[in-house]
Amino acid sequence: MSGHSKWHTIKHKKGALDAKRGKLFTKLIKEISISARSGGGDVNGNARLRKAVNDAKAGNMPNDTIDRAIKRGTGELEGVHYEEVTYEGYGPGGVAVMVQTTTDNRNRTVSELRHIFSKNGGNLGESGSVAWMFNKKGQIIVDAAIKGEDAMLEIALEAGAEDMRNEGESYEILTASEDFHAVLDGVKAAGIEPVSAEIAMIPINTIKLEGSLVNQMLKLYDALDDHDDVQSLASNFEIDDAAMEQTGA
Repeated sequence: MSGHSKWHTIKHKKGALDAKRGKLFTKLIKEISISARSGGGDVNGNARLRKAVNDAKAGNMPNDTIDRAIKRGTGELEGVHYEEVTYEGYGPGGVAVMVQTTTDNRNRTVSELRHIFSKNGGNLGESGSVAWMFNKKGQIIVDAAIKGEDAMLEIALEAGAEDMRNEGESYEILTASEDFHAVLDGVKAAGIEPVSAEIAMIPINTIKLEGSLVNQMLKLYDALDDHDDVQSLASNFEIDDAAMEQTGA
């Protein structure tokens, strides 16, 4: 099993901890605001905003907090101006790492990310240094206990998905980025609530990590994920189940 897909299981488990620390709300508010700014404040006409609002409601965010985030995005309320910036770098063992951020201060963000990379056996790279190693896809993760593989594949393909992978405990549904929201709506219409759903950078090839590199990579990934400006991460590392279990992940 690839470390990339396995990370979704880890993220789902640590999501509850993020919520307790308030980190989840911070990231969701940023996503709502920037979605509203880029596509308007109407959830019915802005698929990205609709997903952000649904994610916020699933995280028990109060409606007035959601409304204020939308209005800050559309300019109806004054607020911080966020912009989306993608950073690229290398982790332990030379694995590629892509970091999607939403920030109000590029200089601060890049400085802090550079520190995180260097502290955890990696380094921040130039723009374009690793992006060519990934394809931008819609990625929907579904608990495999909900449906049999054939039934889930049929639902996914009918909704417009490109492919589905059986990852053991979960299914990974892949879509063209422009079809992501339609496929997600189709999966939910079948009564299935995904573990996670996002536009993700999917690695073309993976690098297997072993020994001390496993812990180093997971520490880097965790440190990046904990940063308030980081919205999503992608990497091409691969870690087998036995090594993952030894880390306690």
